[in-house]
Amino acid sequence: MIIIGEKINGTIPSVEKAIKEKNEQFIADLAIRQAEAGADYIDVCAGTAPEIEVETLKWLMEIVQDVVDKPLCIDSPNPRTIEAVFKYAKQPGIINSVSEESEDKCNIIYPLIQGTDWQVIGLTCDSNGIPSDVETRIDITKILVEKAGKFGITPDRIHIDPLVIAVSTDNQSLLKFIEATKKIKEMYPSIHITSGLSNISFGMPFRRIINQNFLALAMYAGMDSAIMDPTNREMLGTLLATQVLLGQDRHCRKFITAYRKGQIGPKKE
Repeated sequence: MIIIGEKINGTIPSVEKAIKEKNEQFIADLAIRQAEAGADYIDVCAGTAPEIEVETLKWLMEIVQDVVDKPLCIDSPNPRTIEAVFKYAKQPGIINSVSEESEDKCNIIYPLIQGTDWQVIGLTCDSNGIPSDVETRIDITKILVEKAGKFGITPDRIHIDPLVIAVSTDNQSLLKFIEATKKIKEMYPSIHITSGLSNISFGMPFRRIINQNFLALAMYAGMDSAIMDPTNREMLGTLLATQVLLGQDRHCRKFITAYRKGQIGPKKE
């Protein structure tokens, strides 16, 4: 399971405050805590006004790379912003993201990572928004993969996000996500399936229990990448327990190690 730590995001009020105050220590602590909790990549998203996004994102990248040796997931809705800060990454990571919302996204990002070890997240949406049906998501996936192939970017470097819709607005949301995941994996066995874990529970009470169960069911369907908070003990426990039950944790070593380190289970006094 590939964990993309989500906590350094300017749309989160505490991070927004730290960005405005140029609180480097706050950002550094978030990076260290996520790395220690098991994040494979650290997502950095400025979430600021467009005119200062490049400057802010560069600042975040420098702080994170100074304190942890984890690759970055460079996150911006503007491909030109990603293009501008790309050279400041010290090692290959993940670009978040491309989609069919506009031609610019693929046309800018794919050439940027051509001939490198960089990976990319592909969102199954287009100019009409997030499709409510599975087949359109499959069609968009095919387009994104085919376009990537023209630049030598193979499916194993792509993380497709089938974009789960809030279950409060579509009662079949999880079932559609699972169907899309299985079909995409059948077409491209080496491709990664990712998701943000909190979208499913938007508008619902007791959101964390919905998010935890979504994670377990999505992993069973084939999701092998997640944009999540690895410092969330309950969510990390769910992920590690699911890996054990799916036979993905040899001799249950990861689960036992995390328990002994106090990363999961009751907090030790």
